[in-house]
Amino acid sequence: MPKVTWIQPSGEKVTADVPAGHNLMEAAVANNVPGVIGECGGCLSCATCHVYVDAEWSDRAGPPGEMENDMLEVTAAERRGTSRLSCQLIAGDALDGIVLHVPQA
Repeated sequence: MPKVTWIQPSGEKVTADVPAGHNLMEAAVANNVPGVIGECGGCLSCATCHVYVDAEWSDRAGPPGEMENDMLEVTAAERRGTSRLSCQLIAGDALDGIVLHVPQA
């Protein structure tokens, strides 16, 4: 099972095993990760699951799609080069060990 780590602005970490095929917003909500809300349930209409992909993982996570890119323009926290909506990141072997930083609320 792929492992994911979310790092809070305070440096506190939450690490969880996530079943392959699940999106990382659902995994964050299921593991009570503060700051990842997912109000729209992963429909690309709220941007409340915004995270920063750790630079080491940026290439493997890939760039945002067109609709995701549009939603990243309206995030509450600053958009960065590694910004992604965690509902669009899918757990699997390629992302096993990924590190995501939760933006300051």
